[in-house]
Amino acid sequence: MSKEREFDNFDDHAKDYRNTHDKSVEMSGADSDYFSEYKIIELLKFENPKQTLRILDFGCGDGNSSVYIRKYFPNATIFGVDVSEASIKLASEKGITNTIFNAYNGATLPFDAEEFDFIFTSMVFHHIEHKLHDGVLKEIRRVLKTGGRFYNFEHNPNNPFTRKVVRECEFDEDAVLLKPSYNREVTNKSGLKTDKLNYTLFFPRHEIFKIFLGLEKLLTWCPIGAQYYIRAIK
Repeated sequence: MSKEREFDNFDDHAKDYRNTHDKSVEMSGADSDYFSEYKIIELLKFENPKQTLRILDFGCGDGNSSVYIRKYFPNATIFGVDVSEASIKLASEKGITNTIFNAYNGATLPFDAEEFDFIFTSMVFHHIEHKLHDGVLKEIRRVLKTGGRFYNFEHNPNNPFTRKVVRECEFDEDAVLLKPSYNREVTNKSGLKTDKLNYTLFFPRHEIFKIFLGLEKLLTWCPIGAQYYIRAIK
């Protein structure tokens, strides 16, 4: 990484990323696969899994989210991009059907305008310098179809448990969390229109808390969830 931070490059963490992530979230009662899958299940509140969609997994890392995009959107064509070439290599080795992974330069997405029905990103923007967010979002807008959707999942800095996990995770050393209000503002500034800001993950996933998990669907308005997501439309 250069002296002036722009993108946190995960080449050095790629090989051990999944084990490191599992350890960092261990106290939550779930593993990294759980957190990858729950986000894709959230998309089913808005998207039709039977459609033949073109989906971009932006900042796809080692492809773990794409595994679950394929599971829940079996008819989709999936593309994944990341600035980490080592992560892209691992993603490509997963052998996910009808899915193409490519490294890119972090500035210009290697796609034509209006290619994607929706774009998904998970825990990526806090690894990008804030001054670059507007440009990245304008590129995302460019490659979305008219009426296309953008889903941006992020850690919630309002949650003390989240701040602890991020503070203690080695690959989040340089991360700068995004306040939900800032995320919505910069998304709208790019020309996308935010129509949802939902909060998630209010209870640990240990068995003792299982009875409470059904309440989370009623708490999406409450700004203390461990994570949140923006849904925006072109």
